[in-house]
Formats: sequence, C-alpha cells, structure tokens
Amino acid sequence: MTTQDFIGKENFNIHSQTVSESCPSNIALIKYWGKYDNQIPANPSISYTLNHCKTNTSMEFTADAPFSVQTFLSGNEEVKFAEKIEKYFKNIEQYLPWILKGKYMIRTENTFPHSSGIASSASGFGAIAKCLMALDASFSEKTSEEESLRKASFLARLGSGSACRSLYNGLVVWGESDEVEGSSDLFGVQYPDSEVHEVFKSFNDWVLLIHEGQKSVSSTVGHGLMNTNPYAERRFQEARENFVPIKDILKSGDMERFIKLVEHEALTLHAMMMMSDPAFILMKTGTLEVINKIWDFRRETGLPLFFTLDAGANVHLLFPNNGSEEQIKAFIEAELLQHTQKNGVVKDIMRF
Repeated sequence: MTTQDFIGKENFNIHSQTVSESCPSNIALIKYWGKYDNQIPANPSISYTLNHCKTNTSMEFTADAPFSVQTFLSGNEEVKFAEKIEKYFKNIEQYLPWILKGKYMIRTENTFPHSSGIASSASGFGAIAKCLMALDASFSEKTSEEESLRKASFLARLGSGSACRSLYNGLVVWGESDEVEGSSDLFGVQYPDSEVHEVFKSFNDWVLLIHEGQKSVSSTVGHGLMNTNPYAERRFQEARENFVPIKDILKSGDMERFIKLVEHEALTLHAMMMMSDPAFILMKTGTLEVINKIWDFRRETGLPLFFTLDAGANVHLLFPNNGSEEQIKAFIEAELLQHTQKNGVVKDIMRF
C-alpha cells in the first residue's frame, strides 16, 4: 500500500457528536531508533502490546464551528498539548477532509503514571486516531474493521511513530521487513499468532520506576541525533538482520536466545545515545544495579527474568507465566524494588 491509499473523500454528513476510545501502550523488543521524513522508520521494529497501561480518551466534536482544539489531561487543561494536536490535525487533513470543519474538546487520562518509562505518546495518539476513525465512520461510507484499524494505525504513526504498533494486540511489527509478510513503513501489522510459541503468548512486564522525572533528552531529539551518529547505518542494518533470528526464536520457543536478543537490543539503544553528539546517558545508578542483579539471579537460578529499556532510566522486567513467576516476583519485591523511587512499580501483562 502507498500513502495515496489513505487519502480521504469529501464528507457531506458531518454532525456534532462525542466519541470515546481506549488504546494501550507497547514496549519494543527490536527497537526503532532513527527516522526519516514523514515518520518513516529507519529500521523495522517489533513490540509487545500491553494490557493494563492505557490511555482513555473522549473527543467532543462540534461541527461547523471555527476550528480549534482544547485538551484536558486528567482534568487539567493542557494548552501546549492542544497546540500540538492542532498542528497534527492540520497535517492529516488530506486523509480526513472534514477534520478542520469544527472544534474539539479532548479529555484524556492515562492508567499509568507520567514519566514512568511507558510510552504515553503511543497510547495517546493511538486513542486519538481511534476517536478520529470513529467520527469518520459516522460521516463516511462504511469500511471494514480491518481497513479502519489499518488507517487508524497509519494516522497514529503521523502523531507518534511507535503509536502505530499500539492499535493491535500481541506482537506487532512496524517497518518493512522481508521476514514479515505485509509489513509496512506506513502502519503496524500484527505478527501472526500461528508463528508464535505458546511460551511467548502470556508475559509479564513489571516496570521499575527508577527515575520518575523528566528525561534530559526527548525521544524526538534522540531520533534526530541518529542523523549524525557515526554508527547509525550499522545499527539500522543490525535491526533489520535481527528479524531473521527473532522469527525462528518466536516459532521455536527458544527462551535463552530470546532473552539474549531482547537485552542486546535494549543496551544497543542506549549505546546509540551514548555515541551521539551531544551524548546522553539516560541510565541511572539504580538502572545498572537492577541489570546486574537480574544477571546474577539468572545465573544462580536459571529462571527467565530479563529486561528491556526504553529511552530512559526505568527498567521493564519481562518474565513468562510458565510456573516460575512466583519465585521471580518474590525476588523482584525483595531485591529490586529498593532501587526505585518510593518502591515504584507498574505491573502489566501481555496476552494474545
């Protein structure tokens, strides 16, 4: 598919209404870090969609009013976010020709704390895109659920790249890869359930809140720094190459190789930031303490507790529901929570 396939038709049945949608966040296993114009990823990525960490959004649309956007996060008006959404709506007008023909009151809430290492931009723009498609469905000729979801993923990507992966459950791929049929730079696609071993279909993600403050560098700036990073092209190639082993790993259920690949991807993401100009170190002392304790625990017990990281200090603890989870949870609570701020942890799960 091409961008032209998403161009919208003129609508004649525009009317005022309110819609509400919910969208979860996601955590990447093979990381997307670096992009081209129009939110095109420099390499393909694959993520787990979370179950509990969501953004709930209501969108009140008043037709035939001067275009404006007003946004509220947890009841508090956010003027700067409204300006960002106004710009976003103007950028996607060709795909939704009615979008500037009214005013919007957007109320949104996250089920997880701010600055927690959980991608609120992914769940936030995913929920907004779903609201827009709900409005579009009432203004336009009906399309199939699959087509509507694909366009929502396409629109979400234009707000926040990784948001396109949050529109689907389970494992989701964004970015063209020869290893995944139907994969695209324009939208996310669900990785086929039939190609995933049962051990990977029920997973825990406990996020340790090592640092709850604002990051020293935004993701947008971080992606931009890949344009001058001397190791960027090799990194993009490595991510593409990693789709070969992960395809075999997911099929076979090889947990040891899965752990090695996921942790390598997490550390590579931070290595890229440390080798950018200017360089950034987003890990904190607690991050390193947790990583070393995880490695020691795995060596001593052989149990499948491992980690991934987003572009921040907080640690996503991953472990399957395979009978060993109670021992792993006890270790986390006894040994790892002490490295967080205020014993902070967000507990989520991924299920297909």
